[in-house]
Amino acid sequence: MTSETAPPQLSAAHRPAQGPAADEGLARRLRALACTAPLHDLDARKGSLAGEYSVYGMAEVALAAIDLVTLNMDFDTGADHEQIVARLVPRIAAQAPHRPAAEHERVARWVLENLINVGSVDRGFRAVYGTFAADGTYVRRDYDFKLIEEVPGPGGTVYLRTTDEAVNVLVGALDTDVTSAQIAAEVKLEVLINRGRLADAQLAAEQARYRTVQYSETLRRALEATRRNVRAVDWLNAVPDMIAEALDHVADRYRHENAILTNIRKARDETEEPEHKRRAAELVDIVKDCIRRHTQLQSRLLEAGPLFRAEQDRQAFAAPASTSGIDLYGHLVAPVLPLPVERATRVTDAFFARGTGLRTPVSVRVADLVDILLTPPVEREHLGAEMPEPDLIATPDDSRFSEEQLAAAMELLDLPADAPRRLSGLLAEARRTGDPDLAYLVALLSVHAASPAVGTAYRQGEERLLFAVDDGTELDDPEFGGADLIVGMALLDAAGMAADRAA
Repeated sequence: MTSETAPPQLSAAHRPAQGPAADEGLARRLRALACTAPLHDLDARKGSLAGEYSVYGMAEVALAAIDLVTLNMDFDTGADHEQIVARLVPRIAAQAPHRPAAEHERVARWVLENLINVGSVDRGFRAVYGTFAADGTYVRRDYDFKLIEEVPGPGGTVYLRTTDEAVNVLVGALDTDVTSAQIAAEVKLEVLINRGRLADAQLAAEQARYRTVQYSETLRRALEATRRNVRAVDWLNAVPDMIAEALDHVADRYRHENAILTNIRKARDETEEPEHKRRAAELVDIVKDCIRRHTQLQSRLLEAGPLFRAEQDRQAFAAPASTSGIDLYGHLVAPVLPLPVERATRVTDAFFARGTGLRTPVSVRVADLVDILLTPPVEREHLGAEMPEPDLIATPDDSRFSEEQLAAAMELLDLPADAPRRLSGLLAEARRTGDPDLAYLVALLSVHAASPAVGTAYRQGEERLLFAVDDGTELDDPEFGGADLIVGMALLDAAGMAADRAA
């Protein structure tokens, strides 16, 4: 009997957390750190701006910009770029009041452009973090996110909208369920108001408003995807369930917020402290804005069903395109190639005469014509202008291989016509010469011979031509990889070349 040795078992102290659920908390915190990294990067890179900008707190300005964009965007539109810059300037000016106003505006635009990530291709950020898979292996994952994105608006305008990740940066959470977070925020708000802690209640009210914005963004994206392609959205289960839950959510929040509004007004009227009155007045405005946003969200939810049916009818019964593109190969090249030249040129001339489009004729203006006629001719030298003496600089010889190495490589590759060799054998023979670069030159010439210029060699009167063929054999070499090419020498038709040159 044979016995199998059991694999070594890790102790409980050294065994990683198993399964995605066990590692989800760490992944959430890593993604939360990734969302705040662009804000910290602003303070790290502010020294790259021309001038002394260490006095500005760039992360603070970035949070204020995210806050302004979130509160100024609506369901259908976003925030205006110039308006956000104008509202950021007073906050920046408060940090450095002795600096000029142009510098304050430059800082605002720089922070806003970095939050949009204007310099990247997709205008997004990427972070890499690691988690443990179900089998305990460590897996690296990419986390792509955006903070502020530019979206097109009506009339060719461009608006700014914050993403879910940006809202999560504000409220200090990540990937939180919108409904549960909204309920928790409003319960916390009510408790704080009843206890008279209006400063903390204002922060809780702002967090509840951010969650409302995030809920509206979820619906808006589903409707936008439906307008593009109705099949890309699950209108059978996912979206109807979301709409039903959202309508219940709006009804509950509306009753809850009206009760909170009554308590805030009562606290505002009963308190004698000016600071509490000011806080209570600000809370009234915030909760009113929450009620307005919930009312708007409810109207959009009620319009979602008819929009889906209208888009389904439009996309399902839309007439197909009546025109098709031109297949140059099938419509022109393939039928013309077998024809004689005199017949083919008539077809190509007719095609290109109509295919190049219209050409606008040059029109002469009277003013230009008068200037040309009245301008005296310029006196010219008989032999023309004097040519400047060129300043010639000798080009340094920076080639890697010398003439002697090229001659040695060509000697190795000067093979008999009936005895091709493997590239691996040629490389081994090149190394035996003692020149470490000769093997690289032989490999370079052999790879170049995989697609030989037969026509050029034929026209130039070459009698021999180096070629290389890949038969699927893998190259076993310590320095090079790829295919072990078959390298050989082909003989060209010398009699045919002589006849062509004589003709």
